[in-house]
Amino acid sequence: MTIFLTGASGFIGGAIAAKLIVAGHGIRGLVRTPEKAAQLQALGIEPVLGDLSDTALLAREARAADGVVNAASSDDRPAVEAFLDALAGTGKPFLHTSGSSIVADEARGDWASDRTYDEDTPIDPLPGKSARVAIDRLVTDAAGRGVRSVVLCNTLIYGTGPGLHADSVQIPTLVAQARQSGIVRHVGRGLNIWSNVHVEDVAELYALALDRAPAGAFYFVENGEASFAQATAAIAHRLGLGAPQDWPIDDAVAALGFGKAVYSLGSNSRVHGKRARSELGWAPKHASLTEWIEREMPVA
Repeated sequence: MTIFLTGASGFIGGAIAAKLIVAGHGIRGLVRTPEKAAQLQALGIEPVLGDLSDTALLAREARAADGVVNAASSDDRPAVEAFLDALAGTGKPFLHTSGSSIVADEARGDWASDRTYDEDTPIDPLPGKSARVAIDRLVTDAAGRGVRSVVLCNTLIYGTGPGLHADSVQIPTLVAQARQSGIVRHVGRGLNIWSNVHVEDVAELYALALDRAPAGAFYFVENGEASFAQATAAIAHRLGLGAPQDWPIDDAVAALGFGKAVYSLGSNSRVHGKRARSELGWAPKHASLTEWIEREMPVA
């Protein structure tokens, strides 16, 4: 198949592209600059210059492709609407990338939640995440419009990506802060827990979903969990630094911004992705974030 992929130069999109190319698919990847276009072409991706604001371009590419994977933004509703309108009635696959901060809470690092969500658990999101949940529902509801629409809701992703952007968000943010300051820090007391998944296992699930996920499917993408105190202890060990320290929430927000400090690093997000395993036969191979940090995380 020929797949139109947004986010082709990003961490998630780059991993998906590499996996799909190995599987024999052709990739047309959305990219903003000629420089990145040349880099994508060297990886076997046919570049398409543009961005998500050009909804006419998105619609043209969607109609011409055999399927679409949106790995650029979980929160750009006009882009998603353009894709779904263009694909309506075609039966083509549309894979949309979401994130498990849709079940985030206000722990701010100070407590561990005992609540775990799966695909059948009702979600009542915080106000800051309600728009993302609405987009997810828009995508799954497009099954009724003749689109094989699928939402993949990723948890904390770790590992080194094979594309142009090798790093994810959460762990690299903490590592960069530690290298800059010489002190490993977690938001609040670091007691909050996130489910997690290796980037190679993420790419494998996207390939499976593209091949055979049913219309209207929603999958949590996870294979393990860890508290941020555990993650920062592993970072300290890997970098040869002292024991992690608490990071007052106001200081973390000042340094990183509200969304990253409160949602990405300070909340609980505990989920179980049962449907990907039962419906698609997904069998992730990597199960320990902390072991990856201590043994494999790049330090140079």
